[in-house]
Amino acid sequence: MAEKIPVGISACLLGEDVRFDGGHKRLAFAVQSLSPWVEFEPVCPEVAIGLPVPRPALRLVNTPHGDIALRFSDGREGELTEQMQRYARARVERFDHLCGYIVCAKSPTCGMERVRVYEPESKNNRKTGRGLYTAELMTRFPWMPVEEDGRLHDPELRENFMERICALQELNQLRRDGLTRAGLIAFHSRYKLLLMAHSQPKYRELGPFVAQLHQWPDPQAYFLAYRQRLMDILSYLPDRRNHTNVLMHIQGYFRKQLNARQRKELAQLIERYRQGTQPLLAPMTLLKHYLAEYPDAYLARQRYFDPCPEALRLRYGQ
Repeated sequence: MAEKIPVGISACLLGEDVRFDGGHKRLAFAVQSLSPWVEFEPVCPEVAIGLPVPRPALRLVNTPHGDIALRFSDGREGELTEQMQRYARARVERFDHLCGYIVCAKSPTCGMERVRVYEPESKNNRKTGRGLYTAELMTRFPWMPVEEDGRLHDPELRENFMERICALQELNQLRRDGLTRAGLIAFHSRYKLLLMAHSQPKYRELGPFVAQLHQWPDPQAYFLAYRQRLMDILSYLPDRRNHTNVLMHIQGYFRKQLNARQRKELAQLIERYRQGTQPLLAPMTLLKHYLAEYPDAYLARQRYFDPCPEALRLRYGQ
């Protein structure tokens, strides 16, 4: 990977002591595993609007008008809603270059989902909210991969997040190098098998849209529409059934080159993966071996084989 991937992150997840209690929530996966591949841009929106460290905790509160307000949890006077929303709007406008964002779970400013929203004058609450800063980020950039620190402990969610930020990095580089119709078609061709693994129905829906590329007079406008569709498909988690279908599809490319024993061995390995007794890495390794022995130009270009840096070991346990 020639350039590091630009990714936003809640500053506390990098180990910065910016939380309300003066501490941090250092995310080892980000600091240790991703740092060789990712250029982090840390933000703590609460510190950014002038709140001290340490400080009273904040909470989201329902208002009589049906809105959600950001207030101090100890009941002191002061509402920070407008100030936070104004900062968030101005800050995220500078994030068009980012390929993803990692936010701090449960935070009333940075949480992505299931943030507690309290009722006025009581401790009653429901986990139905989203942090005000992250809400603005996700509204402004609906195609951007956003994940919480806690969810990144899940191997499947972790791989999915990495696949998406790597794909977006490559797509953005395509635009920086000078957008052309040929470049977009070549990009889509490289991602066909990976898209099939994420959602075959959505992949088939995307096909006619790609075929209409020549009808768009402005490649930039097409790029924006394609980017949203691409990232929507990649947000679906691949499952064993989809991976098995893709593996069998790849297997067909080697039918003429392999002898009966080799074909049987490969088919059995794919079946064991489908049944859950072998990780995805097992049939993938054998297919890569055959690809090296019997080169195929189409397969060699496919991102499905290496959607993320191999050193991250994302597929080792699946």
